[in-house]
Amino acid sequence: MTEHPGRKIPSLYLTAEGPCPYLPNRRERKVFTHLLGSNAKPLNDALSEAGFRRSQTIAYRPACETCNACVSVRIRVSDYKASKGFRRVMSNNADIARAHIEPKATQEQFGILRDYLDDRHENGGMADMTALDYVSMIEDTTVQTEVVEYRAGDIAPDGQAPLLAVALTDELEDGLSMVYSFYDTKETGRSLGTYLILDHIEEARLRGLPYVYLGYWIKNCRKMAYKERFQPLEALTKEGWQDFDRISTD
Repeated sequence: MTEHPGRKIPSLYLTAEGPCPYLPNRRERKVFTHLLGSNAKPLNDALSEAGFRRSQTIAYRPACETCNACVSVRIRVSDYKASKGFRRVMSNNADIARAHIEPKATQEQFGILRDYLDDRHENGGMADMTALDYVSMIEDTTVQTEVVEYRAGDIAPDGQAPLLAVALTDELEDGLSMVYSFYDTKETGRSLGTYLILDHIEEARLRGLPYVYLGYWIKNCRKMAYKERFQPLEALTKEGWQDFDRISTD
């Protein structure tokens, strides 16, 4: 982690062990701290650089005793060049309009999320998420965060086009961190999951931010391994951030 003068060293805590949600027959535990008070924003910046992720007012990272499969990854924006396939995804979604709004939960967003979880993550850790849980996920924050809504299609009587996707995104000192995103899984021809990441790359470029943080890459987990498609990628190792290609072939 880069040294930041004047920042207080946080108290860190360990969770109890539990079943790993990503790999079979593995056990996981996490180290975590609270993001509270006037130091929350700079602390979130520093911890994100050190491989932590944010959930509401908690920053956490894996601390498993016998496994190091979770690898923090981030896209290096300045060197990113879209492949032919990614350009096609952007073209297929050229009709989408995005809006950056305050972190406020809506029933419309939650409806998309519930369908997304039921279709893609019915056995995941968020499968039982309620509307109240969703409000907490979006609104319980002490850092610089926003909701990005993606809409396209015919305008409804309320003046809004249909909601297709949502991203909860933190703006860090050195990048955008995609905290959580979800989308209408019925829109199969759009590749919305890919599009959301590509759109964040462009947004980071517009803001002059060098990185897009994607969370954890797990080589043998299909739901997490897809992140290696977004090159150039950097991975956090014991020696610091390195080119992903140096660690993915180990």
